[in-house]
Amino acid sequence: MTLTTRVLATATVFLLAACAEDGPTVGQPSVGSSSDLSAFEGARAGQAEMGIQNLGYELIRTEGLTAFWFNRSTGACARITTSDGRYSDVTMLPPGDC
Repeated sequence: MTLTTRVLATATVFLLAACAEDGPTVGQPSVGSSSDLSAFEGARAGQAEMGIQNLGYELIRTEGLTAFWFNRSTGACARITTSDGRYSDVTMLPPGDC
């Protein structure tokens, strides 16, 4: 193997490693999934609500500007607070909190 071939092979391996995406670890929900809504933080409330429903969540109750969403399929519970028309805080909670 020539020096040029070795350099190209090393560069290719390095570039491929740099392109690999860091996904969730085993047992950890992916963000913005039916198990974790934290990606919705900062989203416009009116537009994001349909996305949350499409992930299988239903609105369980509200307390002022705070809404509790529950996904019966996954058992995931989210507390979402709205401020100035956006989701200012999205916190995943234990199922019993919904």
